[in-house]
Amino acid sequence: MLNIFFFVFHSCIVLLNVFGWMFKATRKWSMICLLLTGASWFILGIWYGWGYCVCTHWHWEVRSKLGYKDESNNYIHFLISKLTGFDLPPALVEQGIMIVFVISFVMCTILSLRDHFKKKKRTKQSELVNE
Repeated sequence: MLNIFFFVFHSCIVLLNVFGWMFKATRKWSMICLLLTGASWFILGIWYGWGYCVCTHWHWEVRSKLGYKDESNNYIHFLISKLTGFDLPPALVEQGIMIVFVISFVMCTILSLRDHFKKKKRTKQSELVNE
């Protein structure tokens, strides 16, 4: 049951990180998720190794107890392999992940700032009209 939970939960986090910035309704959650992902990779990564992911760690523990012997240290590499059968070079997958992460983070930041300033401008205009 936990194995399925982690497949769904972790995949949803990945999808939110990759696509959440595109929609105003999910942008705030996307930013939170991107910041938590970055903190795991870059802050916890200081002690546990570059790109350390809490979700991957927990999922691998569950899968290990179920008797699975996962070859990949990277969840995206693992998903690509399981879903498509392709065994891409891990370094290539990691580079792709970093590129997508940076693009997602930059876009989420830019659009969040745009939304903030639009809202601020509308509030100011509304105050002027009400005076």
